[in-house]
Amino acid sequence: MEPKQGELQEVGKLFLKLGTIAFGGPAAHIAMMENEVVKKRQWMTHQHFLDLVGATNLIPGPNSTEMTMHCGHERAGWKGLVMAGAAFILPAVLITMLFAWLYSKYGQLPEVEPYIYGIKPAVIAIILSALISLGQKALKSIELWVLGILTAAAALLGVNEILALFGCGLAGLLLYFIRSRAATANGFTPFILLQAIILSVQSSNLKVWLIFLKVGALLYGSGYVLFAFLDAELVSKGLLTRQELIDAVAVGQFTPGPVLSTATFIGWQLNGFWGAVAATVGIFLPSFVFVAILNPLIPKLRKSKAMSAFLDAVNVAAVAVILAVAIEMSRDTLTDWRTILIAILSFAAVFVFKKLNSAFIVIGGAILGCLLALV
Repeated sequence: MEPKQGELQEVGKLFLKLGTIAFGGPAAHIAMMENEVVKKRQWMTHQHFLDLVGATNLIPGPNSTEMTMHCGHERAGWKGLVMAGAAFILPAVLITMLFAWLYSKYGQLPEVEPYIYGIKPAVIAIILSALISLGQKALKSIELWVLGILTAAAALLGVNEILALFGCGLAGLLLYFIRSRAATANGFTPFILLQAIILSVQSSNLKVWLIFLKVGALLYGSGYVLFAFLDAELVSKGLLTRQELIDAVAVGQFTPGPVLSTATFIGWQLNGFWGAVAATVGIFLPSFVFVAILNPLIPKLRKSKAMSAFLDAVNVAAVAVILAVAIEMSRDTLTDWRTILIAILSFAAVFVFKKLNSAFIVIGGAILGCLLALV
């Protein structure tokens, strides 16, 4: 079905804006999306948004970027999927290219810490507001509360996020079969991407593209997992120094949008502008493919009672993992009275001014951070 006039443009404007202001990692990005597409625009229900969050956690790739694609598809079909993903990625890629050029020219990164000092506590407030609304929909029963608490505890203790999600989902499925006393179970077939083995590549840009295509197709988990992948693929093979990799990951962390913009920075160091383009396309392309396959299946899975139980448990696990991320962020961020004050004021603003755009929370946090740093 073709999108109505203006819908595609609406999708592009929204996700271009989010890509420009979305600091704080996937949990914060998803919180901002929930506010925009569920509360403000009502493109979908809280339940369907939760289903998409849960399902996205089960496939490789950057979760928040894949969520933009799901949201775009809900509004404007497959064109909306492409538009939302591209618009969300674009600001991070352009900013990262600028940093990559400066780095290659001067050998060091600009000092940006003063500007993000106040953004981090503001982002925590945005995450907590989304957790409350998503948690109200996800925690439907005592069993799901128990599974959620156990999953959050596991994530805080260092259990791999994907293992925690699948474990919670399987526990939910097991509880369903125990309750229904079913004798047989419907199978759940995960998505499997077959990776071709490339024996020789003549083009240096094609080689960069293939390296990052593999990483994008296999990457689960956080930025630390990305660091390990790139260390194995690039540093150990002498294509990049470890310091360059550390600086690249740092750029991905302090720029808005997806942390996988790290690939853009590395691609530039490897082969200039076209290397940056090749790396960016390579690492994000699998996500577009995965989401295009997954999105039409979610409503069908929800209609199956067994898979509905699985999705409910995965949704709770996704909320629990976001909670664990928020707690970890709070430990690292709320280290003095200034950051605590910014977090409290941001949290109050989120709930007092419910229609306030997340951009103003982020900008307000940055301004407060700069002012309070002078005290």
